[in-house]
Amino acid sequence: MFMLPSMWNLIISTIVFFIAAWYFRRYMEEQGIPKGLTRGTVVFILASIVSWGAGEVVDWGQEKIEGPQPVAQTSGDLSQLLKEVGQLQP
Repeated sequence: MFMLPSMWNLIISTIVFFIAAWYFRRYMEEQGIPKGLTRGTVVFILASIVSWGAGEVVDWGQEKIEGPQPVAQTSGDLSQLLKEVGQLQP
C-alpha cells in the first residue's frame, strides 16, 4: 500500500506526540510539579517539538529512500499568469 510522504509524517508524528506527552506528564508528576495550566502548556509545547522533529525525520528518511520529489514549476512572469487565467474564463 502506497501512502504519500505527508501521510507518513502525519501518522508517525501523531503517535510520537501522544507518547511524548505521556512521558513528559509522567516525568513532571515524578518531579512533584503541580498540575495546572503552566504544566499543561509546557507538556504540550515539548510534545509538539518532539512530534515536529519526528515528522522531519520521517520526511528526511522518505526522501533518502525514494529520492527528491519533483517540485511544481512556477512562473515568475505575471503576464504569462494573466494569459493562463484569461484562457480559463469563458
